[in-house]
Amino acid sequence: MKTRPRIHPVYAEMGTTVFERMSALARETGAINLGQGFPDGPPPAPLLEAAARALHEQSNQYPPSVGLPALREAVCAHYALTQGLALAPSEVVVTSGATEAIAAAVLALVSEGDEVILFQPAYDAYAPMVRRAGGLPVSVLLQPPHFRYDAAALEAAVTPRTRAIMLNDPLNPAGTVASADELEMIARFCTRHDLVAICDEVWEQVRFDGAAHRSLMACEGMAERVVKIGSAGKIFGLTGWKIGWMAAKRDLGSALARVHQFLTFTTAVPLQWAVAEGLERADILDGLHADWAASRARLKAGLEAAGLTVLPNAATWFLCIDLAASGIALTDREFSERALREAGVATVPVSALYESGQNGQGAPSHIVRLCFTKPDDVLDEALERISAWVRGL
Repeated sequence: MKTRPRIHPVYAEMGTTVFERMSALARETGAINLGQGFPDGPPPAPLLEAAARALHEQSNQYPPSVGLPALREAVCAHYALTQGLALAPSEVVVTSGATEAIAAAVLALVSEGDEVILFQPAYDAYAPMVRRAGGLPVSVLLQPPHFRYDAAALEAAVTPRTRAIMLNDPLNPAGTVASADELEMIARFCTRHDLVAICDEVWEQVRFDGAAHRSLMACEGMAERVVKIGSAGKIFGLTGWKIGWMAAKRDLGSALARVHQFLTFTTAVPLQWAVAEGLERADILDGLHADWAASRARLKAGLEAAGLTVLPNAATWFLCIDLAASGIALTDREFSERALREAGVATVPVSALYESGQNGQGAPSHIVRLCFTKPDDVLDEALERISAWVRGL
């Protein structure tokens, strides 16, 4: 008798994510963890105070599934002020982190046999979620050092079965930002082929080039074909709070809400109150960004002093080094493994974030990512270890 596997094939052979693996090794070995992206500094005190106050003064029972009205209103006001977007609270759904929002968007929009264009490198949750929904990920590779979006590559990837694209801007792990021309090109591509864009914009407020974030939703013809995803964890450096949201208009928005109600239904209500309060406090963001910018400059200067080539960066909590340009004859995976075990510093090989990198087709293998949102003494110790180790290679 033929029997089916007990585990869904998407997950049966899946390994641990590179972030969890490098972090686990860092814990086991005592290495400094510049691999997984989270700030080590103290969280914003006003948000902690707001969360504690909400625990005592607000309801701790189920809020509306789509999120507290106060938070949905705050998200809309924040986007109106910072990005000029006109969203109504009814078009926002609060989620348990941006990863849940990504899952809800894919489950709402992707059916069996649909193709979804993914730009690589990419957050490693994208492709498995598309497959779990019955879709087929189609990769468009972005190449260092600038990771530019190319119209010809997009046109080569689209077929009659293409349903959506997923755009992560600013781009993790590269820390690059799509230009206005690139966004307009992607918008024209979506309208020409009648595609929906799932826009992972969690790094929208973590930018260092002085320019405001522009969402693909603001481009001509895109207001009703974009799912815009945001994250309080990235905005405020509170990754463990897992408060995210997704915004979309008309039928897209209502479909997202229906999927969300059967994923997590809702998320921690005191934290929703705190984030709503935090989004109204520009001073919190200004202080955080000043600290992160200083840490970014500190790590960049130290890496360059060690003779390492740092790629251009305009956003996120990460810097990337180019091993080949630095004269280091190791692949990124070899470098990351040896740096952790021999230098005591955990990093992430960027090839692990290319879907095609699993079989070696086209992914660059000479780029390594490091997280800079750490205290000065931690960065200085990591730089000292890396510098001494690189000199001995």
